[in-house]
Amino acid sequence: MDKIEHIGIAVKDLAVSNTLFEKLLGVPSYKMEEVASEGVKTSFFKSGPNKIELLEATNADSAIAKYLEKKGEGIHHIAFAVDDLEAEIKRLEGEGFVVLPGFPKNGADNKRVAFLHPKGTNGVLTELCQDLG
Repeated sequence: MDKIEHIGIAVKDLAVSNTLFEKLLGVPSYKMEEVASEGVKTSFFKSGPNKIELLEATNADSAIAKYLEKKGEGIHHIAFAVDDLEAEIKRLEGEGFVVLPGFPKNGADNKRVAFLHPKGTNGVLTELCQDLG
């Protein structure tokens, strides 16, 4: 893993949270998009070399909606940049980690992604991200 790629924060209202984070970080969101396959709208902020991803559910069955219902707003995941997602998945599965959904898929911000089940990472949902190029 190369570096922390971003921190994902689950929010109830993306418009309200965008205003909050613009004030907090002193910069506007640089990218907003919907990932229909995940039932989520995202908004990305940069603060120095760091990135924050805000996530709002677009349907009640999405992982973000379920997270918000159970835990409320807050840090949802930490994402790490990787150079070779398939190789990293294979390595981590060999170490005993459970990869969700078990294969890479397209995510937000021009990335291919996979997640590590939080039961194997001290309760922290961990995302692996590789640039699509």
